[in-house]
Amino acid sequence: MSDFDFDLFIIGAGSGGVRASRIAAGHGARVAIAEEYRVGGTCVIRGCVPKKMLVYGAHFAEDLADARRFGWSVGETSFDWQTLRDNVLADVDRLNGLYQNTLNNNKVTTFHERARISGAQEVTLASGQKVTARVILIATGSWPVVPEIEGAEHGITSNEAFHLDALPKRVVIAGGGYIANEFAGIFNELDCDVTIVNRSDQILRGYDEQIRDKLMQISIAKGITFRLNAPFERIEKQADGSLLAHFKDGNPPIECDVVMFAIGRKPMSFDLGLEDVGVETAAGGAIKVDAYNCTNIESIYAVGDVTDRVQLTPVAIREGHAFADTVFDNNPRTIDYDNIPSAVFSHPPLAGVGLTEKEAREQIADVKIYTSDFRPMKNVLAGREERGFYKMICDGPNGKVIGLHMIGPDAPEILQAAAVAVKAGLTKQDFDDTVALHPSMAEELVLLK
Repeated sequence: MSDFDFDLFIIGAGSGGVRASRIAAGHGARVAIAEEYRVGGTCVIRGCVPKKMLVYGAHFAEDLADARRFGWSVGETSFDWQTLRDNVLADVDRLNGLYQNTLNNNKVTTFHERARISGAQEVTLASGQKVTARVILIATGSWPVVPEIEGAEHGITSNEAFHLDALPKRVVIAGGGYIANEFAGIFNELDCDVTIVNRSDQILRGYDEQIRDKLMQISIAKGITFRLNAPFERIEKQADGSLLAHFKDGNPPIECDVVMFAIGRKPMSFDLGLEDVGVETAAGGAIKVDAYNCTNIESIYAVGDVTDRVQLTPVAIREGHAFADTVFDNNPRTIDYDNIPSAVFSHPPLAGVGLTEKEAREQIADVKIYTSDFRPMKNVLAGREERGFYKMICDGPNGKVIGLHMIGPDAPEILQAAAVAVKAGLTKQDFDDTVALHPSMAEELVLLK
């Protein structure tokens, strides 16, 4: 018998933690997991899954309007926020139950309370119980950043957006990243007055410049207001309950009903006892790990958003799986972080994989760019001027596709398959040699000029 209570103790039952627990248990390990809130993590409980459901719900505003052009007599329509909110939250409850079932079916012991590391091979639960384990895995994810400004307590983050009692008439969203643009699209489609306020002069830093510019142009045409180079100064709550957002650098204040902070996320490495055992962290609190997810303490590992790598759910899942295979199946595995596809579920959505044009030109002497600027067939009949845009970036001498970026209906769905080709190192000629699937938007990928 082992001298430890468990072979593996995981702190955090999100995507990475649940995958690690299931795989490790499958390898014969005795596994326990602690989760202070709900099983499933940010993505399932208060992130990408419920947000995507809100995106679907909001898009019906356009679909219902377009239906008339396709011969449908829709009649008078109305929207009830509480119905959408409650149905989304009910599905979150369902998913929470499924994730818990996964743990139970794999004989993983679940502690529904907070856990802190109290030794290199020991954790202390909120109840005071101490538990020992040969290996500890930290998979606590990340948390929305709230700025340190006067009146910040009057704002909300994406966590609270899913629980609003009513739709605000006027929303100010702080930030220019994917969360800000996704919620701006949701609120705008649901007939809220939306203003995105960003402290810098650009949105969606890290995405291809042409693609993000296209999104801004389309968003403005849809009625979303952008105020750039406008750092927040304070938030004032007025007598009637409304808010007045004040900004620096001479920017006039904005009156609104809700201020939503979407200025980034920070690793949830705080109050875990890391400093007590000497686990090293980077600036901002991210836990430093090696290629095999191990910290500087040989019995303590970390995966997912709490580390200093890529903050994406599928990455956390792969890291959790690789960790379990490495430690409990004697099968050392690492993750390849090159050519990871990503998407923004804005209105319309955008997606990309590989190098942006700017990155490619900084790294490669001879770069060739191929694009397609087109109006999707559905938009033509619907009478919408909104256009799609696809962009392929190639290494000039050999034609290898090193970047692929797009904006338009179903862009993330299309890019997932195309990302396989980029990961495999296919060339522009390989795309050209593939017969187009007509009529489709995806055929533009094999017709790029």
